[in-house]
Amino acid sequence: MSVASLRRAARESVSGLPREFWWLWASTLVNRLGAFVATFMALYLTLDRGYSASYAGLVASLHGLGGVVSSLGAGVMTDRLGRRPTMLIAQVSTALSVALLGFMKDPAAIAGVAFLVGMASNASRPAVQAMMADIVKPEDRVRAFSLNYWAINLGFAVSSMGAGLIAQYSYLAGFMGEAAMTLACAVLVFVKIPESRPERTAKEVAAEPAVGMGTVLRDGRFMSVVGLSFLVALVFQQGFVGLPIAMGAAGFSSADYGMAVAVNGVLIVALQIPVTRFIEHRDPRRLLVISSVLAGYGFGLTAFAGSVGMYMLTICVWTLAEIVNAPTQTGLVVRLSPTHGRGRYQGMYTMSWAVAALVAPLMSGFVIDRFGAEWLWGMCAAVGTVAGLGYWLLMRTLSAEHEAPAAAGVVERQQEIVAAP
Repeated sequence: MSVASLRRAARESVSGLPREFWWLWASTLVNRLGAFVATFMALYLTLDRGYSASYAGLVASLHGLGGVVSSLGAGVMTDRLGRRPTMLIAQVSTALSVALLGFMKDPAAIAGVAFLVGMASNASRPAVQAMMADIVKPEDRVRAFSLNYWAINLGFAVSSMGAGLIAQYSYLAGFMGEAAMTLACAVLVFVKIPESRPERTAKEVAAEPAVGMGTVLRDGRFMSVVGLSFLVALVFQQGFVGLPIAMGAAGFSSADYGMAVAVNGVLIVALQIPVTRFIEHRDPRRLLVISSVLAGYGFGLTAFAGSVGMYMLTICVWTLAEIVNAPTQTGLVVRLSPTHGRGRYQGMYTMSWAVAALVAPLMSGFVIDRFGAEWLWGMCAAVGTVAGLGYWLLMRTLSAEHEAPAAAGVVERQQEIVAAP
């Protein structure tokens, strides 16, 4: 591809999006540049504090439980209170709780504050995702979601390498750095991003049925997607809970893990947008099946890794699956969600990742302690296979009206989810 072609592709990828989107994009980048707790909590507890893998898994699960508790409440807040106030409350609360966590010494206190951090940090996600759906035109949403996902991973790639080095000298500095960056994100939201919640007329309110959490739970097609999302998230979570524990037990340092896992963010930064442009014309059914299976077996290959280079190679495999899965599943979720219930639908979808963040550490800690890391990676391969089969069965039942658009990646109905950790 020529330089002129690359420049044209870059212009097409970023043009036509509203200014508010770019401020939201910038706030996402600032927030992810400060990420530390979710990435290095397991190493902090096992290597610095000397706790067992099971205790590290318990704390990480409490962090995930906090996210589960806040997901649905934050979704309701997003619809009722507004996107901007929900984001501000969540970000300020995250900064305060992360700073507090760095000073905790007692095991029970660490676990309790980790729960609060999980609640606060997860509460902004339904609001961010709903705001993106509000401010971006339907035909531009897949591209916007990919750009936002790109920002998440650009920040992650930079922060994971830097935080890995910081962790060798002072974990407290990492906690305080994340608190400062999260506060900076809140300031950016307060100064630059206006409220985007759509206002409905009395006629619209009368014509459209009310959306409550019961409506979401009764939406069988959407809840099937939520369930499959949980399985995929359970696999991807192991890159940040199971992998650092396994590498630490194998004698690798926090810097080794930071260097290896940074490959995930670097590849997404390099490939997310061009891969999205490539797959937007492909059959979404096939993409969801392939990406789920590829994720499972990418982690399965970790059983054979014995060096940092081999860990990086396995990370390349499951990162490719992540790159394909994220925009494809986003398009499907958006189509299945109503405009005036974006917050609640986003909250439920976010909860699938939060529940995975709760279950994954318990699973990884228990399996590694009792059976060894090789069993964990074999389980990931099995779960990825089950998820792929589930997507195949679900997508067979979707009518043409509800299939994710294959021709142009156009999202017609209003919902979005971003992934990660």
